[in-house]
Amino acid sequence: MPTMPSIPPPPPPRAVVVPQGNPAPPAAPTPPEPRRRTAFAEGVDQLRAAATTEPGRLRVIGAVLALLVVAFGAVTAWQTTERSAAADDVLNNSQPLSSAAADIYRALADANTAASSGFLAGGQETPASRERYEKDIDTASAGLIKAAANSDPDSSAARTVSRLNQLLPEYKGLVERARTYNRQGYPVGGAYLRYANAKMQEQMLPEAENLYKSENRRLRSDYGDATPYPWAAIGLGVLALGALAWAQQRNYRRTNRVLNHGLVAATATTTVVLLWMVVGHSVARADLNASYDHGVRSLNVLHDARIASLKARGNENLTLVARGAETITVKERGVETTYDSYDYDFGKDIGALGKGLAEAEKLADDATGEKPVTAAVGNMTEWKKRHTEARKADDNGNYEDALNRVIGGKDATGECFDSVDANLVRAIDHETREFKQAAGDGLGALTGLPVGAALLAVLGAAGAVLGIGRRLSEYR
Repeated sequence: MPTMPSIPPPPPPRAVVVPQGNPAPPAAPTPPEPRRRTAFAEGVDQLRAAATTEPGRLRVIGAVLALLVVAFGAVTAWQTTERSAAADDVLNNSQPLSSAAADIYRALADANTAASSGFLAGGQETPASRERYEKDIDTASAGLIKAAANSDPDSSAARTVSRLNQLLPEYKGLVERARTYNRQGYPVGGAYLRYANAKMQEQMLPEAENLYKSENRRLRSDYGDATPYPWAAIGLGVLALGALAWAQQRNYRRTNRVLNHGLVAATATTTVVLLWMVVGHSVARADLNASYDHGVRSLNVLHDARIASLKARGNENLTLVARGAETITVKERGVETTYDSYDYDFGKDIGALGKGLAEAEKLADDATGEKPVTAAVGNMTEWKKRHTEARKADDNGNYEDALNRVIGGKDATGECFDSVDANLVRAIDHETREFKQAAGDGLGALTGLPVGAALLAVLGAAGAVLGIGRRLSEYR
């Protein structure tokens, strides 16, 4: 056999001779390191990749449904808790404080009236008159203590209470001096009483009125917090129900299964919470509005009417104490007319009383509330007649007859004043009961709603997760 020619070896590599003085060829550039991605971007990519498969889509749907139901329950619990707390403040805090402020005003005005009545009696002041004055001072002091305990330290109400606490001892001192000099027969006693009345009318009663208005503003603020609809919770509830309905419809289209027990349970609990919230809050809102319209408004008018009657009685007494020492000039239709200042104020106060009683009659929503107001109107009409007769006697120089017509027993103006005051007290008691009943019903309509909404929301979220989990188990 002929031999195969051998393969010649490859030639050796040629050496590259670099000329002296020339630089080495440049090295190839190093490629840059890949940019590191954030965890959020990687999570988005993983979620997008998972959403391309049916199990991934189901996991996303389950998470969204659970989140919506839990958010709905949390917002419902939060908003209903706020409204329940505001309704509780209306019933047990702000309205009682408003009434307490009105009682402070009334007690101060009544103490001023009792002091002037006792002064007119001179040395024959009755124990009942003295006891009434002391009781009014004690009532005002107790009311100021209560108001101070429930006021913020830097609030206007706290400053008003502090001011009244300073003025009350000063007023009491002036009244005691007036009584002392009056018993001794010194005319200077009348000057001290007028000075005490000026302190009451110009300083103390305006401060007490400011406290009353401040507490009324707090009451209206609490009503404003308790009555608005929880629109955020309602919106989330509707959104959660819509998402649950869409998930069940999607499940039916893909599997031809009519019901998914977990999703049905989640839908049922969400529906219960939404209906409970809407119906409960609607009932609470209606009751709270009724407590304001038929309770608070009537109480405010009745308190104002009672204060007007007390001021009118005090000015009537001071008309006889001053005996024309203080006058006022009023320009009417271009003609200046001079009046006794206290009798002129009596006319304004009795006019305010008449307007208040007329408004109270309109606001009375039942016969029980209307009856004492109507009786007070009759007492006021008789009071004005007797007051006119007393003024005629005093103007004719018959001071003793005028005094008997004002502070005497039978057929005196004091009898009419006491009847007006007693009827107003009965009307106030009735309206207070009406308020407590309506406000209590409004608060009761929200009872248990925050806790119940939170528990049902947790159950609904669990049902949604279990329902989606049932579908996911079919892919394993």
